[in-house]
Amino acid sequence: MGLLNNFKIPSFAEEKKLLAQGYQLVAGVDEVGRGSLAGPVVAGAVIMPDKVKGRWVAQVRDSKLLTPVKRELLAQYIQESAISFGIGAVSHRAIDALGIVRASRLAMKQAINRLSPPPQYLLIDYFRLPEVPLPQKGVVDGDTLCFSIACASIIAKVFRDHLMMKLDKVYSGYRLAENKGYCTDEHVACLFRLGPSPIHRRSFQPVSYFI
Repeated sequence: MGLLNNFKIPSFAEEKKLLAQGYQLVAGVDEVGRGSLAGPVVAGAVIMPDKVKGRWVAQVRDSKLLTPVKRELLAQYIQESAISFGIGAVSHRAIDALGIVRASRLAMKQAINRLSPPPQYLLIDYFRLPEVPLPQKGVVDGDTLCFSIACASIIAKVFRDHLMMKLDKVYSGYRLAENKGYCTDEHVACLFRLGPSPIHRRSFQPVSYFI
């Protein structure tokens, strides 16, 4: 709890402003895995009710600031409480073909399209998605400041972490269960020893050095 208290608590301020304008279904959207060397980029989208109850609500943070155990617990509460949530995932091959920015946007679009009921407004971490025909706002540091975006970051992170742990069993030797594909010293050492696996992003450095 000491670590969490050092960071800002995501608020409902953005959602409340939109509710006052008549928007009932506001989706928070965020992506994870953008900087990973392996595996997909994953996006989460979530529509939370305007009045969320529970002691867990005060524990919501940007997923990067939470322990794995806390993320798992919060993801469960978020999914149980949400009006709707969706996940989008874009593969390492598509990332190499499209570039990480376009791939991230595509993952977000997929997540949004899986929301039922569909949203009336989007709050997106940093991005705007002109290709999605909905009113929207890109919120700088949205995963830190905005409750629904923080919730989206948590469900996306938990989904991707589970996926990387499964991939670790298929492509052993890279310690993907621990590093989740990110550029840790240990991961780079594994690349030196083994070369890239089939799920490594060939367009990313230092993976490209070993091809």
